[in-house]
Amino acid sequence: MASVVAVLGTLLGSGITHVFQRRAADRSEGFARAERLRQERIDAYCAYAGALLEYRRVLVHRWFVLHEGGRGGEDTPELREEVYKTRYSAQEAMFRAQMVTDDREILDRSEQVMSATTELHRARDRETLTALRATTRQGIRDFIAATARYVR
Repeated sequence: MASVVAVLGTLLGSGITHVFQRRAADRSEGFARAERLRQERIDAYCAYAGALLEYRRVLVHRWFVLHEGGRGGEDTPELREEVYKTRYSAQEAMFRAQMVTDDREILDRSEQVMSATTELHRARDRETLTALRATTRQGIRDFIAATARYVR
């Protein structure tokens, strides 16, 4: 009888130990998954903001070349290529940022700030350009503020 009780006690102890170890492993795995997502979000959101800033810089530079005679006042193929490359990079970064969120506000903000930035090249005069620059600067800041709550 003592042997049966000892075996049952050992089996019960093993079962309980297994349950607690499994719970601890599940918690640890959940934490690791959440941390990986957090890091991916940080990378994606920062990459998008950086790509937008670069795209914005190139568009403003091109506007000055075309409207105020900088760089010979000529829209060169190299300058157009730089605009295309930075727009492509910004769009790629936007898609990556959109893939790591399920928040509708962040999805909308990412589209809005890209659209506003693209409008820079359509500015007719310096006042319009200045207003659009301020709008896009604030749009990027608002995007970062909206995404910050997901990476804290």
